[in-house]
Amino acid sequence: MENSKPKRRKPKPKASRAPKREPAVAAPEEIAREPTAARSSEARDRSDTLLEELEHRLDAIIGDHSLVEEPPPVPEPPFTPPPARAPTAPPPSSTLPSSTVPPPPDSSVFDTARDLLTTDFYLRRWGRMAMRNRSEDVDDFGYDPTYDKRVKPLFDFLYERYFRVECRGVSNVPSRGRCMLVANHSGTIPFDGPMLKTAVEHEHAGGRAVRWLAEDFVFHFPFLGSFESRIGAVRACQENAERLLRQEALVAVFPEGTKGIGKLFRDRYKLQRFGRGGFIRLALRTQTPVVPVAIVGAEETNPMLFRVESFSKLLGVPYVPVTPTFPLLGPLGLMPAPTKWKIVFGAPIDLGDYGPESENDEMLVSRLAETVRQSIQELLDAAVRERKSVLFG
Repeated sequence: MENSKPKRRKPKPKASRAPKREPAVAAPEEIAREPTAARSSEARDRSDTLLEELEHRLDAIIGDHSLVEEPPPVPEPPFTPPPARAPTAPPPSSTLPSSTVPPPPDSSVFDTARDLLTTDFYLRRWGRMAMRNRSEDVDDFGYDPTYDKRVKPLFDFLYERYFRVECRGVSNVPSRGRCMLVANHSGTIPFDGPMLKTAVEHEHAGGRAVRWLAEDFVFHFPFLGSFESRIGAVRACQENAERLLRQEALVAVFPEGTKGIGKLFRDRYKLQRFGRGGFIRLALRTQTPVVPVAIVGAEETNPMLFRVESFSKLLGVPYVPVTPTFPLLGPLGLMPAPTKWKIVFGAPIDLGDYGPESENDEMLVSRLAETVRQSIQELLDAAVRERKSVLFG
């Protein structure tokens, strides 16, 4: 079969259209041949006219300013600071609109928590609270007679009703002049200093005031340090004790220190070592008589079964006591038991035969310290033998 191919049709010729007529445009040669002299002269005339008008305006402005006379300069008054205004308290935050409320300080929650957990925060807060309503007669050591009178009924109750203190030999305390009371230290919570002070005030004919030396760590506690100072306690150091004795005061010292209040119950009424005899050096240097004192009954107020010293530095105390009630009952477990107390004043030991230079004699100081220690131990042993009951004496 022969391939049949479609035949292509020839396109029909289109009808010829008449060309569009474009508007007649002058040739460039013709534009160039037009005269430009008239146009350039008109532009020059306009620019000259504008310049003349600007010159006339400038001349008028300069002439007006030259005719006006400038006033003479007025001297400025001297500077005076504005009067000080009394600070006014800002309105409560509830009355301020949200746009005027000051933004919170740029401190994180952790900084605030760290401040609250530090001891200095409570020392500032409770220290100021403890010093409220103080009198104007506070001495160099912080003793406040007005505050002492205010809390005196509390110590009178403890002395007469709670501990029922029996006092002996108080006449051995001189009525005037410097004197040093050397006593045993006992009790997990040391009430022996305030009770010794109350005993002399109640039983002594002259009603002398006693200033006792307290351990240094007591004054690091919030509120307690200020309280102790205001009722007559003084931080234990040679300088403070010497200043008091130079003022003819009656000073009570506890040579056992923290070893005395840290004794376990099985070691009750057994005197610990008296250190290096610092109180004897002080007595020789100031020529002060020494009166030994025995306090019985304080060992049973908070009987210490054992003490924990592993994290004591973290709390700022020499040890953490463990008693039958503490820490089992919490802070309530530190309340002392109502034991029967007895305070015995021994015969005074006169050191007047030795001069102030004797304080450098090591052998003499050790011998005199052991003599005082032996006198206190004998008074303790005799008072304990006489006692029939811890609660009733």
